[in-house]
Amino acid sequence: MDIIHFFLFLLVSAVCAGIASRVVPGIGRNGFLAGALVGIVGAWIGESVMGSVGPKVEGVPILPAIVGSGIFIFGLSLISRLFKIGQKKG
Repeated sequence: MDIIHFFLFLLVSAVCAGIASRVVPGIGRNGFLAGALVGIVGAWIGESVMGSVGPKVEGVPILPAIVGSGIFIFGLSLISRLFKIGQKKG
């Protein structure tokens, strides 16, 4: 994978994570790099759960990446709420 394909991969992953963050309320928008990382992890989760369904752009399966990013964002949101609740008790 050359550098241009890598940046396109990051861009597609970030767009998928951006779509998922609009669908699933959770953690706010933290920039391109955070979105790309959430998209990459989301693509991995989505592809593990759903398989490689639907179209792929730059090696990223679009539908599983969006669903997986939504699952990941929802999980991060739950974890952050748990830590906020724990901080209020102390």
